[in-house]
Amino acid sequence: MGVYNAPLRDMKFVLRELFDGSKLQNLEGYGDFSDDVVDAVLEEAGKLCTEVLFPLNRSGDEEGCIYENGVVRTPAGFKDAYKQFIEGGWTGIAASPEYGGQGLPKAVNMLVEEMLCSANMAFAMYPGLTHGAYNAIDLYGTDEQKQTYLPKFVEGTWSGTMCLTEPHCGTDLGLIRTKAVPQADGSVQVSGTKIFISAGEHDLTQNICHLVLAKLPDAPPGVKGISLFIVPKFMPKPDGSVGARNGVACGSIEHKMGIKASSTCVMNFDNATGWLVGEKHKGMRAMFAMMNTARLGVGVQGLGLAEVALQNGLLYARERLQGRALKGAAAPEKPADPLIVHPDVRKNLLTMKSLTEGVRALSMWIAISQDKASHAATEEERQDADDLVQLLTPVAKAMGTDTGFDVANLGVQIFGGHGYIREHGMEQYVRDARITQIYEGTNGIQALDLVGRKMGQHYGRYLRAFFHPVQAFIEENASDAAMEDIVMGLAKAVGRLQQAVGATAQKGMSNPDEAGAAASDLLKLFSYVAIGFMWAKAAKIALGKSNDDPTGFYLSKLKTAKFYMARVMPITGALLSQILAGGSTIMDIEDKLFDAA
Repeated sequence: MGVYNAPLRDMKFVLRELFDGSKLQNLEGYGDFSDDVVDAVLEEAGKLCTEVLFPLNRSGDEEGCIYENGVVRTPAGFKDAYKQFIEGGWTGIAASPEYGGQGLPKAVNMLVEEMLCSANMAFAMYPGLTHGAYNAIDLYGTDEQKQTYLPKFVEGTWSGTMCLTEPHCGTDLGLIRTKAVPQADGSVQVSGTKIFISAGEHDLTQNICHLVLAKLPDAPPGVKGISLFIVPKFMPKPDGSVGARNGVACGSIEHKMGIKASSTCVMNFDNATGWLVGEKHKGMRAMFAMMNTARLGVGVQGLGLAEVALQNGLLYARERLQGRALKGAAAPEKPADPLIVHPDVRKNLLTMKSLTEGVRALSMWIAISQDKASHAATEEERQDADDLVQLLTPVAKAMGTDTGFDVANLGVQIFGGHGYIREHGMEQYVRDARITQIYEGTNGIQALDLVGRKMGQHYGRYLRAFFHPVQAFIEENASDAAMEDIVMGLAKAVGRLQQAVGATAQKGMSNPDEAGAAASDLLKLFSYVAIGFMWAKAAKIALGKSNDDPTGFYLSKLKTAKFYMARVMPITGALLSQILAGGSTIMDIEDKLFDAA
């Protein structure tokens, strides 16, 4: 069955020690969230995830969702778990009190989301999509739309989806064919087919409200002609109840590699009544409000899967007896030594640990910056924080999801043949993690976003939000002998990143294919440096706690930081070499030569 325990100690470390999250109380609207309150939220979330959601993870995967005559049933136990979930108020913890939410800081909510994804990622997707719909309507909806939908989203009785792509267009949303025809009463009639719609149909909520990209009759071509509409499954009544069925139906569900307990639907809109959200032809702007929330959330999905894979890999390595230590028997009283004595297994575990905890720290940096971007006292503080969020969103999405998949794969390797079968559950994490690298914009799209948009935005202002604090840390700690190896490793990697950014920008100006060819490698290089910065900060704290470390927590941090710098960070050298090699070897081969015989 496997095991999951919420990593509360490390969560509190990144929240309070690495980023001084206790000061969030000083931001407007967060005054009630003392450390005691936050601890209570995290502990209760951990109990819910461990006791209610995690036991449904494997059974939900094996049963999957059932589709019959347009109706989708979630696996056994999901409806009861969801009822318990909404009764506990979990759907509204980060929502505005104006609509019945608790207004929890994003930094704390991120940790709750991680726990949900570790325990049962498929379950977590249902409320997760609603959170994105909430954000879009909150930012761009009319007052009437906000009052109609947001309280229902917060209480969890209605849910939301994102309906973007169609069978023929994939990521190129400018090609969508779904139409919205205006009506005399101000509504529209939406017709078209959307695919890959997570939580498009299910039996958990009374109503499902679809945010749909479509084109009005006077729409200009391409993405500039896209508008956003809200199309509910059931028509809302003035008293908050649901009325007649709308012209939207699930045509089928996908038979997927993973997250089988999350319904992924083909949704057919047949003259369905909807209403414009935001300005006409400006739907992509509103959709990106959902998309950016979703991208950061997907990065956290990868983190959650990495954490549960790490826990199970470590437990198995400690308990599984196989072989003898190379230096001689480590447990002579036993017929064999535990796997954890073997160098290759230890390397895998340390790689898993350094990436997982590093991504958690990076995610916290972004989440705290989100809180500052929306609640800081001055415009300058808000802009500085938002610059970092904008820059690191593609990094967080890609690195979080790559880490989830890579760590789960290393977990299978530790289990050996037992990891490849269902008995221990490790193979599910690999299957579940794989989709995270694809949806909400593939990681290749994230790389293009970083290189093509974020690096040059506002004449490089976003980049300064990252490089300035990193460079300041290096300068402040360069003379600290205890930090020498770590600071030197970080400084070398930062130099490589700066060289890669400069070379890519220069080549890309004359030939966009050069930037495209470098993009994925540059995003990875950026990611490893960002994680390295997290570990350098963690090591600095750990060194100051060496005399107050009864459990070895800080010593573990310090040794893992040293491992990361010595055994993981060197990949930045190889990535720089690949980037500087240019795009000719990629682009100069003729299409017909790919399969020349």
